[in-house]
Amino acid sequence: MAEALIYRYFGDKRGLLHQVLKEYLEEYFCRFEEDLKGSRGALDKLRKQIRGHIDVYATNRVFARILLLEVRNYPDYYRSETYELVKKYSNLLLEIIEEGVRAGEIRGDVSPRFLRQVILGGIEHLCLTGVIFQREISPAGLSRDFCKVLFDGIGPRKQRMA
Repeated sequence: MAEALIYRYFGDKRGLLHQVLKEYLEEYFCRFEEDLKGSRGALDKLRKQIRGHIDVYATNRVFARILLLEVRNYPDYYRSETYELVKKYSNLLLEIIEEGVRAGEIRGDVSPRFLRQVILGGIEHLCLTGVIFQREISPAGLSRDFCKVLFDGIGPRKQRMA
């Protein structure tokens, strides 16, 4: 593609980058919503979300590198359609957490917004070195271990025996 066409249709190279990310995020978000159908409770939804998120980073390294390392360093990302889709995804995660609190699956003494950030940050931290150094990322293993630690920490407190 001639560079002049990039500027004509996307404004600049970063605009093209945002368009590619936007299209991929739209596809992923639809797949994620479909995966949630038939889930039994908030923890099941969270498990599927975490596994799906890790799987995206494991199977699409170009997308992961662009999202994790490239676009978020520039202020224009936070005014882009790409960021709006990320916020939509993040809000869906928040709704799942709040559903879990209402149902008693998740303790209510931790802020759902704080918990959302812990989940998103944990996933990124678990995957980042694999993305940067082209190391294997095991969605099944990472999501299993992450969910165990997370769910043990956020689940209802058990009564202590006197």
